[in-house]
Amino acid sequence: MRTTIDVFAKARDDEDRERLKAARELGALPYFHVLEGPTLPVVEMEGQRRIMLGSNNYLGLTGDERVKQGALDALHRYGTGLTGSRFLNGTTDLHVELELELAEWLGTEGAIVFTTGHQANLGTLGTILAPGDTVVVDKGDHASILDGCILSRAKVRAFRHNRIDRLEHTLERAAQDGGGILVVVDGVFSMEGDVAPLPEIVELCGRFGARLMVDEAHALGVLGARGAGTCELLGVEDQVDLRMATFSKSLASCGGVIAGPADVIEYLRVASRPFIFTASGVPAAVGAALAAVRICRSVEGRELFARVLDNARYLHAGLSELGFRVVEPTRLADSTEVVTPVVPIVVGDDWMAAFLWKGLYEAGVFVNTAIHPAVPPAGALLRTSVMATHDRDTLDEALERFASVKRSFEAEHGPLPQPE
Repeated sequence: MRTTIDVFAKARDDEDRERLKAARELGALPYFHVLEGPTLPVVEMEGQRRIMLGSNNYLGLTGDERVKQGALDALHRYGTGLTGSRFLNGTTDLHVELELELAEWLGTEGAIVFTTGHQANLGTLGTILAPGDTVVVDKGDHASILDGCILSRAKVRAFRHNRIDRLEHTLERAAQDGGGILVVVDGVFSMEGDVAPLPEIVELCGRFGARLMVDEAHALGVLGARGAGTCELLGVEDQVDLRMATFSKSLASCGGVIAGPADVIEYLRVASRPFIFTASGVPAAVGAALAAVRICRSVEGRELFARVLDNARYLHAGLSELGFRVVEPTRLADSTEVVTPVVPIVVGDDWMAAFLWKGLYEAGVFVNTAIHPAVPPAGALLRTSVMATHDRDTLDEALERFASVKRSFEAEHGPLPQPE
């Protein structure tokens, strides 16, 4: 007997599809806009000059001549693609050099390079964890972490974002599950831009015998004196078991890395299905990432780290002064405030966020829009982000346009959420 259920029905009847269609008809769809040149502080997008405040190009290295030359050299040496997985014919000496450099930079015994950051999380969590284990995640963790947990078939226990008391309660429950326990958190959370309280998390992991993995995608090349991320900034590098990072942010390329103990890294090389059965990244991406890592590890790297954080503080202060509700900086135990390059504006309502985005886009400023399920219900954000290569004149111009758009928007739609 044939089934009468059409597996395409969920695609054709999806509510989000209808919302996207309505937003497109209103000119308020904040997604899939076409870039017509490199991702620099000012870009060409759909025929207009726009200030780019929506890129993860934190150090501005996508336009750096040395990084481009690294990509070109790899292209000319190895061609356009490797046509096979790392496991078979897809490993080059560039991969080996990159893994060695990353392990040295992060201070770990080993490192393994994946084709994408998403694949790095998927391939690690789906391999390390087993059905009898428990994985504890922050509700603000990146989607790729959740995807890896699902692939592993381990028991998933989530705790409220950055709430140490809830993590402790969750670990108490996980300890009764009978298997191994892995805690996985972002170092810098991709939507909120806030920092995980790693010293407290490390202490709890030690108390409950749990391993700890930190996703440094938005912190590598940004935080810490060496730019090695949140673990370095907070002084817990030697107490974190695995560290993940991507090449598509500060490293101006595409790919991902897992760094940690040599035996675990070697196990991933021969057991991680997403690593074994995915084609190796194109040589140009590997060459660009290697060049970017070497810039980060030079004296110039420290100057870039300082500059991007200075720009982040400047934008955060400017938006706050204009009356936008900006996510508060993370306050460390020594009362130091950390403002990361991710500077989100809380809007709340999804449609209000879409129309505010539209006003900014038409005024020549591009930002990202995060709505449910990327953020909690009624937690829509405009996610702005800065580069080390933004100059003050450009940021001041952007702030002037934010002010103008805010006045026009509130005159028509009412007040935006106010700072707390």
